[in-house]
Amino acid sequence: MTNATAAAATESRWSRSSAPLPPPSAPTPLPPASMPTVPTANSTRGDLPPLSPRLQFARVALIIVFIVSITLFLQLLFIGSLQQSSAQERAFDKFRSQLANGVAPIGPTTTTRDEDGEETVRELPLGAPVAYIEIPEIGLRQVVGEGSTSSVLFSGPGHRRDTPLPGQAGTSVIMARKAAFGGPFSSINELEAGDEIIATTGQGVFTYEVIGVRREGDPVPPPPEAGSSRLLLATADGRAFMPDGILRVDAAIVGDAAVGPARLTTAAALPGSEQFMGADTSTVVVLVLWLQALIGLSVGAIWAWHRWGHAQAWIVFFPPLLLVGLATSGEVARLLPNLL
Repeated sequence: MTNATAAAATESRWSRSSAPLPPPSAPTPLPPASMPTVPTANSTRGDLPPLSPRLQFARVALIIVFIVSITLFLQLLFIGSLQQSSAQERAFDKFRSQLANGVAPIGPTTTTRDEDGEETVRELPLGAPVAYIEIPEIGLRQVVGEGSTSSVLFSGPGHRRDTPLPGQAGTSVIMARKAAFGGPFSSINELEAGDEIIATTGQGVFTYEVIGVRREGDPVPPPPEAGSSRLLLATADGRAFMPDGILRVDAAIVGDAAVGPARLTTAAALPGSEQFMGADTSTVVVLVLWLQALIGLSVGAIWAWHRWGHAQAWIVFFPPLLLVGLATSGEVARLLPNLL
């Protein structure tokens, strides 16, 4: 190749390399990124398939069981103790006033007088204060109410109506709870022979000495002599809320017994709700009504849970559920053994 030819080739390559480049093409725009949509409470729940009737029923049942269980626990251990303490204060004030005025009951009846001066004899209402007992060894001071149903024993010890009042001839039986509603008789198992029990009634102050503590199967002490008085304290045996028979404390009067009127209720006629470990079924109708109210509130809470949201449902429905639950558990407690 000649020199002229080589130079021409070089110039040609240089001219091609130095030619202006075409302008860059605009970048292809990317499709806009889709923003994630945050589902609202209503849209999310609206997309969910509706619960079957069986699941809806199960959810309502679980709410009712949860509410009743929690409120019953609170009722037996905490709220019931406060109620029992308040009831004891009111009963003490009333009984002290009756003693001061000489109108404390000494029998199964009470006499009232109307504006015209006519007297009416009526049976003592359940829960009316009839005695005041003190046991210094265990620090017990309680007003005793007439009757021994679960309702009466909510407020403290109860006097079994087919037995004489403390201080009167015969064997007087006083029953109280071991653990629930303050558990007034939770420590009577610690009593020993010779410990004192002081009972105050409308007939005076009487002192008893403990004979012994006995459980199921232990020998029964001989009955009191004619004209003498015996006191029997009874509660549930075993662990708290796990009764295992009846625990009894026998005590004999120190000194003379008083004479009291005949009892209107006999052992054979005593209702089952007032016997040892009896349950009060007289308020079942009231319990059913409260359960209906609880069911209605539970259905409303589930509806609000889906429609309004979780927080709104809790704020609106939790207070009424708690109040109705406490009322329901109170009626359930009446169905439990009266010495629990």
